[in-house]
Amino acid sequence: MPPVPSPGSHTSHTALGERAARVRFRRAVSLMLMTLVLPGSAQLVYGNKRVGRIALRTWAVLVLAVGTGLVVGAFSHGFFFWLTFDPSALLWLRLLLTALAVGWAYLFVDAWRLGQPLTLSLGQRRAAVGVNGVLCLSIAAALLFGAHLVGVQRSFVLAMSGDGGVTGANDGRYNVLLLGGDSGAGRWGLRPDSMTVASIDADTGRTVLISLPRNMKNFPFVKGSVMHQQFPDGFDADYLNGVSTWAGDNTELFPGSKHPGVDATVMAIEGITGLRINYWAMVNLEGFKDLVDAVGGVTLDVRQPIPVGGLGSDVTGYIKPGTRKLNGHDTLWFARARDGSDDYSRMARQKCVMGAMLQQVSPQTAVTNFARIAAASSAMVSTNIPAGEFDSFAQLALKARGQKVSTLSLVPPMINTANPDIKEIKAKVAESIDRAEGDAAPTGEAKRKKRPTSVTGGSIGSLSTGYAANEADDLTAAC
Repeated sequence: MPPVPSPGSHTSHTALGERAARVRFRRAVSLMLMTLVLPGSAQLVYGNKRVGRIALRTWAVLVLAVGTGLVVGAFSHGFFFWLTFDPSALLWLRLLLTALAVGWAYLFVDAWRLGQPLTLSLGQRRAAVGVNGVLCLSIAAALLFGAHLVGVQRSFVLAMSGDGGVTGANDGRYNVLLLGGDSGAGRWGLRPDSMTVASIDADTGRTVLISLPRNMKNFPFVKGSVMHQQFPDGFDADYLNGVSTWAGDNTELFPGSKHPGVDATVMAIEGITGLRINYWAMVNLEGFKDLVDAVGGVTLDVRQPIPVGGLGSDVTGYIKPGTRKLNGHDTLWFARARDGSDDYSRMARQKCVMGAMLQQVSPQTAVTNFARIAAASSAMVSTNIPAGEFDSFAQLALKARGQKVSTLSLVPPMINTANPDIKEIKAKVAESIDRAEGDAAPTGEAKRKKRPTSVTGGSIGSLSTGYAANEADDLTAAC
């Protein structure tokens, strides 16, 4: 007759079994945590050592590459801007993040297998599955979301990039022509609603906004251009904003040009201001409201009620005076409203919007609303700036946030738009740029204090004396 085991012996075996189960559970969790900290280490210790070595070496190379990139970026911010705006680099980064997500997820699943889940109790098995699921899904989701953002950025760069050639700075400045136009049947890209040259210091980002009225007449085109040959004595066929339409009706004069209207407008702007235009960007004013909404609105000083509506339709309401954070719809009407005011006050308000956007859209806002901003921007802007220049302009934009923005508007009472004095205009442009660069005395404070307090919504001043935002050494103060 076999011996009967004592009760103490049974208890001892049970305790040993429970301790062994706890050890197996701790080992299973440890393998997952090892995979989190050092991908491949679990396989190197308990599994396929070849897979473990490949994973660890890959991880080491990635850590070294990221560390090197951070060091390089700390001394040269241009590296980060290049990585952000180079389509090829973005493609490889997206592929790398996707592959990393898939590979890391595989290592987590394999680490769970190496933990021998079938030897665990039901509760331990559920806990192991939960830990592994949280770690696996969190890491993979974060990497795949990163790959998605990189893909959005690459699509944005490709959609925004133009077909123009790279041009160098002229006298140390980049001159970019900003054209604003309404969307709609027969309007987009035909008659620009606003024309502003952003003259940007190539080193500091200090910007001068030079605006031209759409109703200017009898102006010259830059010498040697096709339009100068057609109008050697000045353009008397239409207003300045009609140059684009005239060129569109005479495209045979611009063989091979994809944007004859813009090309002709550039020839006019160069002839009027004496500036060499590097690039142009056409902004869809109707789509501008989506960009404002994407950044969470813009805060503006509304000095008197601004009508919402008009421009051929009924006025449906008013933006009330005060310091207000406006959404995209109201910001658009603040910039374009014409009822109860004039074109020149509207130009002043548009400058106030430009300055507010530059100063208020922080890098943090850009990151947190990245996808919406990219989608709105790509639908809003058409440009000839090549993708290779985006990183340079991004650096300049970041520098410009810490600089004052100067303005000059070639409008009455300074300029007679029906018969402009081109020599005076060129002298005024040169003076404004010299003042921004510190090569000329700033506009006197006494002159600014004499401005009347009559307003039309966006800037101190009036038509008879000039709106402060249209000629200012500090746009923010004028608004």
